[in-house]
Amino acid sequence: MSKQTFRVCFCFRRKFRLAVSEAPEEIEKVFEQYSENGIMSVDGLQRFLVEVQKEDKATREDAQKIIDSVKHFHRRGLNLEAFFKYLFGDTNPPLASLGVHHDMSAPLSHYFIYTGHNSYLTGNQLSSDCSNVPIINALKRGVRVMELDIWPNSAKDNVDVLHGRTLTTPVELIKCLRSIKEYAFVASDYPVVITLEDHLTPDLQARVAEMVTQTFGDSLFSPGAECLKEFPSPESLKKRIIISTKPPKEYLEAKEVKDKENDSERGKASDEEAWGKEVPDLKGTVADYKNDLDEEDEEDLEDGDKSQHTLAPEYKGLIAIHAGKPKGGLDECLRVDPDKVRRFSMSEQELEKAAVTHGKQIVRFTKRNILRVYPKGIRVDSSNYNPLIGWMHGAQMVAFNMQGHGRSLWLMHGMFKANGGCGYVKKPDFLLNSNKVFDPKVNPSVKTILKVTLYMGEGWYYDFQLTHFDAYSPPDFYARVRIAGVPSDSVMKKTKTLEDNWVPSWNEEFEFPLTVPELALLRIEVHEYDKSEKDDFGGQTCLPISELRSGIRAVPLNSRKGDKYNSVKLLMRFEFITP
Repeated sequence: MSKQTFRVCFCFRRKFRLAVSEAPEEIEKVFEQYSENGIMSVDGLQRFLVEVQKEDKATREDAQKIIDSVKHFHRRGLNLEAFFKYLFGDTNPPLASLGVHHDMSAPLSHYFIYTGHNSYLTGNQLSSDCSNVPIINALKRGVRVMELDIWPNSAKDNVDVLHGRTLTTPVELIKCLRSIKEYAFVASDYPVVITLEDHLTPDLQARVAEMVTQTFGDSLFSPGAECLKEFPSPESLKKRIIISTKPPKEYLEAKEVKDKENDSERGKASDEEAWGKEVPDLKGTVADYKNDLDEEDEEDLEDGDKSQHTLAPEYKGLIAIHAGKPKGGLDECLRVDPDKVRRFSMSEQELEKAAVTHGKQIVRFTKRNILRVYPKGIRVDSSNYNPLIGWMHGAQMVAFNMQGHGRSLWLMHGMFKANGGCGYVKKPDFLLNSNKVFDPKVNPSVKTILKVTLYMGEGWYYDFQLTHFDAYSPPDFYARVRIAGVPSDSVMKKTKTLEDNWVPSWNEEFEFPLTVPELALLRIEVHEYDKSEKDDFGGQTCLPISELRSGIRAVPLNSRKGDKYNSVKLLMRFEFITP
């Protein structure tokens, strides 16, 4: 199959030579450096693994395993074709296969936690169905925090999950709880937190307590009604379910506050396309924002809360992570209590505004306490925001709509590929330092330079239909390579466009100076250039730089939804240079 034919009109056909995947010139040079007479021996391959791939502990046995795994005719080593096959194979991924390797014995507040928002919605925030299916899908992906909005059903005798005061169709709470029990620890053994947004009367709270207790049994972590003095560790909470909510006021009182929301904002959909609006950067000044639809502020914490006598005691006893907004301004909200820990929630807009005036206080607060950030209310299309605004201030629960797709969600997927995909990523030491508080507004010096070489890509011919990208010719691919991180690190580079080629060979180098590599993510996208219409999507991936392996690696690409393609991958080289 050396040629490809495209039909143009009825009587004319265009023929193109079908490119074959061949080792780029730079790969040939590397092969020649570590081979003799066209064969890379076990010793030569071991030297390559140590010197180029930076696998310092690689042994001759490791090299022999690679040679044995690649089907070829030379048993004593690899020829160029076999070497190229190994480099582009599934056994040479860009991230180290380390499993869970972070210290998991620190308090929960020391970790970024994979967090969902309105975890029960199948689509938009206004009219989609509520279901247990998105909950199951999120848990399978490793998400560790589920959010459920609980309301009385129409008969006021049972509990439903739905997005209140919208057209979303409800799902029974018990169905969601049973799905959480079944799938909680499929992807990870580390604890699952259920955050409840409660709109119930005390009798229905008692019913919820009964459902939760019967469903989860001994796996439920219930420290009692008092606030914790310090959060337990993920290691100590393996295979445990944790309930987090506010000690709520009466249902009618909550309803009155909710009725005061600015309903006009609900109709404004974000202009983020299904996959495509760029993640907003964090540079520049923060504008004044309108009041957000603040789903978290409807109940406040008070000393001697007057509503506690109406709270079902068995329900109150379930709450392991207490949440709420103290009376007073932002200074009071961010006050660190040495005798107890809590969870505090802010919308993305509230955090952006607070970061300007209280950036260091937020970081200090998140050393002991948990900060949850959630999407602004006008994101009715279930789009998301730039998660770095939360992570760079130490926010553990950056809550995302997991049912959609888009660049912001790709960053979330990328961050939680780290630490074996267990849903908990240890925060960098500078966010936990007890002697010095990290200031996100101060640009530190460059710690390292990431040099990225994008050699080539392949696999589109097998994963896409012949005319998917262009009806009359092979695709014209280009790639974008971007760092997502603190403002000083965030930058995007772009390759040239290669016309009419299913196997593009760009051979381009980019350098990225990094001041905070611990929070940086490498985002890669491939697009097909289209003169008359919007460029076509050709794949994406997002990789945590903290776990990126040096050397020449095969980088699989994913669909818009984050699902790995069968064949599409890039051949790239990563080098870390000391400035």
